[in-house]
Amino acid sequence: MHGAQLTPEMLLYAYSIGIFPMGDDDGSVDFYEPRLRALFPIEGVRVSRSLAKRIRRGGFRITFDRCYEEVMRACLRPDGNWITEDFIRVYGQIHRQGWGHSCEVWIDGQLVGGIYGVGVGAVFSAESMFHRERDMSKIALWAMVEQCRHLGFRVFDAQVQNPHLESLGAYEVPMAEYRAMLLEFGPQANFWSTPARTEW
Repeated sequence: MHGAQLTPEMLLYAYSIGIFPMGDDDGSVDFYEPRLRALFPIEGVRVSRSLAKRIRRGGFRITFDRCYEEVMRACLRPDGNWITEDFIRVYGQIHRQGWGHSCEVWIDGQLVGGIYGVGVGAVFSAESMFHRERDMSKIALWAMVEQCRHLGFRVFDAQVQNPHLESLGAYEVPMAEYRAMLLEFGPQANFWSTPARTEW
């Protein structure tokens, strides 16, 4: 599907079969299916002693689905982006349709961390996260996993493993196992339609 025009229908199909898109500098889109899939335990991320201390100290506010596009734009890198303007447009559409979701972390009214992703059935696929203050992306991830468990999600997908995700408790499963999870927990239900906490 190289160079395909991204649409909400295409995204729904892609996530339901375990592939995900990334944009190229020329504006084209490629879809990827890693050999191993990174997942977080739905029971929660691994909270280090220092992160637990930061959570207990508070001084931040957590919201959900307040500013999805702003979170996406905050995830943009200075270069080498796979998030394009077309991505922002189409993922914004799925957010308005009710299956694109974000978690935002605020300090003194300023957005300092966040994560966004896609909920298909009982599977949530995290796409990207950012921070402007120390630990705020970790807190956003922690809160998003907690929210998904509260809503009844069964799988929290992080797509591709890296050392940072591994340090937070992510583990890998073969794609065949992940596809079996999609068959069991895929797009047959919209779990985010459960009454959700919109703010902590």
